[in-house]
Amino acid sequence: MNRFLTALRLIVTSLLVCLKNKDTWCKNHLKPPLKTFLHIFSCWMVIGCWVLLTPASLSAFSLQCLWLTKNYLDFAMFVPKKVMLCLIFQLSKGPVVGSRKRPSEGNYEKEKEHCIGLFDQWSEAEQVEFVERLISRMCHYQHGHINSYLKPMLQRDFITALPAQGLDHIAENILSFLDARSLCSAELVCKEWQRVISEGMLWKKLIERMVRTDPLWKGLSERHQWEKYLFKNRTAEVPPNSYYHSLYPKIIQDIETIEANWRCGRHNLQRIQCRSENSKGVYCLQYDDDKIISGLRDNSIKIWDKQSLECLKILTGHTGSVLCLQYDERVIVTGSSDSTVRVWEVTSGEVLNTLIHHNEAVLHLRFANGLMVTCSKDRSIAVWDMASPTDISLRRVLVGHRAAVNVVDFDDKYIVSASGDRTIKVWNTSTCEFVRTLNGHKRGIACLQYRDRLVVSGSSDNTIRLWDIECGACLRVLEGHEELVRCIRFDNKRIVSGAYDGKIKVWDLQAALDPRAPASTLCLRTLVEHSGRVFRLQFDEFQIISSSHDDTILIWDFLNVSPNPEGRSPSRTYTYISR
Repeated sequence: MNRFLTALRLIVTSLLVCLKNKDTWCKNHLKPPLKTFLHIFSCWMVIGCWVLLTPASLSAFSLQCLWLTKNYLDFAMFVPKKVMLCLIFQLSKGPVVGSRKRPSEGNYEKEKEHCIGLFDQWSEAEQVEFVERLISRMCHYQHGHINSYLKPMLQRDFITALPAQGLDHIAENILSFLDARSLCSAELVCKEWQRVISEGMLWKKLIERMVRTDPLWKGLSERHQWEKYLFKNRTAEVPPNSYYHSLYPKIIQDIETIEANWRCGRHNLQRIQCRSENSKGVYCLQYDDDKIISGLRDNSIKIWDKQSLECLKILTGHTGSVLCLQYDERVIVTGSSDSTVRVWEVTSGEVLNTLIHHNEAVLHLRFANGLMVTCSKDRSIAVWDMASPTDISLRRVLVGHRAAVNVVDFDDKYIVSASGDRTIKVWNTSTCEFVRTLNGHKRGIACLQYRDRLVVSGSSDNTIRLWDIECGACLRVLEGHEELVRCIRFDNKRIVSGAYDGKIKVWDLQAALDPRAPASTLCLRTLVEHSGRVFRLQFDEFQIISSSHDDTILIWDFLNVSPNPEGRSPSRTYTYISR
């Protein structure tokens, strides 16, 4: 067969060589009828040779024949169109280079089994080398087919595989990092994933993680009392995972409701009226879940039950108005216009210590981690070491302001003070050395809060300013109050300010820190209930508690809001008359 094909090649090649010089040769030796016959015979001879030589190994040779014939013969004149199209189609789809002849079915199966048997006898390294060589000899289409076959084989369900190896705890730990949406999706993957999530109590762990890191979640857990089901090991009696799965969306719904109430100003208002003959204002306050402690102009300190709003105790001893206070689980520390600082035992109300240093009214104080800072109308700042409630010693006096120092705040790095001299001064907490001055307010500064790098201050120029304490830059000026901004607090989401115009304003902190945010979008809500100057306020995720010159303490509750068909916030008023 090979000799026959070789002979055909020689014949066709010779014929093509002759045809290449046909014009000269035919012109000199042949008459027109013979010339036409030779043309037709040559064309069909080429086609016949192509048919005989169509085994894949001769496809290139066939193409060469067709090309030469097309160039040196009037091919289209003597070959029917259908035959020509069929010829071109067959040539175009047939492999040109590297084509392989498919063996018969029987031989293929035998050879395949033989190759597989040999392959199984080789080492892994030899098998890999052999497959690499096979792949290198394949075309692109075959590579794509192999890739689609291997892709699912290379994917591993490690969550299912780990428990099979006795490593359930690793699978649980991996899935415990998912957020709620991803955890819902993971439960739908397969029964094994659902089992790992259920037995690992991963919904419980997700809620616990949120309670640890988010004050809103923590507050909700305390108020709804489902914290008793959290932070317990598996041996304790706890509800099944399904309980926590159903609890999660309820918590989310509560959070969305609270956020909407803040934005829309929906609240339940409770009022404590603490009128007395000598009292004309509530200058300061602080609260927790159980009580509210307030300092009044009548020189007294009143402790209120936060649930019943009844006065539990009255502390007396100051000979002037109580202008500032702070308490923890052990003591209450108060500053007064009588220029003294007193330390009281929370439970008994007993005076534990009296500090006499300032020459004029003590306007503000803060204490934490064994350190206390007080400031006074005498323009000085006193730094105290608090070893115990009865062992308090003066460490340093900071002097630099040119007017009364109205407010102080501090952390482990800086002490920050604000004064009627329009400046904010920054001091090093450890060394008590002066660091820098923040200038910008046009009138005296009445209040500030400092946390992390941010300082927020309120002034008698009716504005609020946000400062970067590290570089001293003013980040934003908030305008909206009509009179002196007397008190201010902020958290991660919002700023709440109270002013002598009797209004409390809620601001979007994150928007205020964004220089692209329009000023008109910064004030979220204005709350108007006080009939006098707002002296002090404190707030958390659920409420604002404020005190005023009108002798009232107001509790603005954004969590427990009752539906009101009239669209007004319901109000519950309690009146306490001092004796």
